[in-house]
Amino acid sequence: MNLLDALLLGIVEGLTEFLPVSSTGHLTIVEKLLGLQVDDPGVTAFTALIQVGAIAAVLVYFRRDISSLAAAWFRGLARPAERERPLYRMAWYVIAGSIPIGIVGFAGKDLISGPLRSLWVVAAGLVVWSAFMVAAERIGRQDRGESELRLRDVLIIGLLQCLALVPGVSRSGATITAGLFLGLDRVTATRLSFFLSIPALVAAGAYEGLTATSEISTSVGWGPTALATVVSFLVAYAAIAWLLRLVASHSISIFVPYRLLVAAAVIAALGTGALSAT
Repeated sequence: MNLLDALLLGIVEGLTEFLPVSSTGHLTIVEKLLGLQVDDPGVTAFTALIQVGAIAAVLVYFRRDISSLAAAWFRGLARPAERERPLYRMAWYVIAGSIPIGIVGFAGKDLISGPLRSLWVVAAGLVVWSAFMVAAERIGRQDRGESELRLRDVLIIGLLQCLALVPGVSRSGATITAGLFLGLDRVTATRLSFFLSIPALVAAGAYEGLTATSEISTSVGWGPTALATVVSFLVAYAAIAWLLRLVASHSISIFVPYRLLVAAAVIAALGTGALSAT
């Protein structure tokens, strides 16, 4: 991988990680267009590692919220009287909601890095989950805010976050859609999606960083990986601010036409032989 490829992939990651369009799906498509072997262990590790840049953007953007949650959690562990505070409960909600994807991601890592890295899977994920996004906007009451969030809500959202392991579904798309189905308003569902992304993406990046060092070194290179990670941070930071403003007054289904257009283009490319599935 050359530095220009890395720059482009960093931009793609930063733009798509928190939008409901599937960053993994987009990275898979662009990697294939660049002539990379998408199921190569080094490329798979690269895809996971550069997400650390995007998650760093969340940590910086929500630094006050995160520090408040962390402080409330530690105070609650030490003093029982603090355990009734909303921030303490929210901290536990984020922890509990992150457990399912950790278990499923570890158990299915071979499937995720192998058969699921297919453009047919990406196209199917883009199309199928678009229907759920539209349904959530039409059915969801959107009359519950963050103060009305319950453990049951977060566990359900955490379980549906596991679907994001399928390229094309989108992690933010899965979690925001689940929140809307449960009656959460769009801003609450989106903020929770950001918070749930932190443990999931940090764990994925740390795992790949510890286990795929040789694959990165031989097939991608640490220079391109570092560049893509920095670029993804910068672009993701801007994307977070834009998305929060957007969802305050717009339906997430506005992303559906784009998702379907990308899916149609991928299917056409596969059908004509312009691209191979893996």
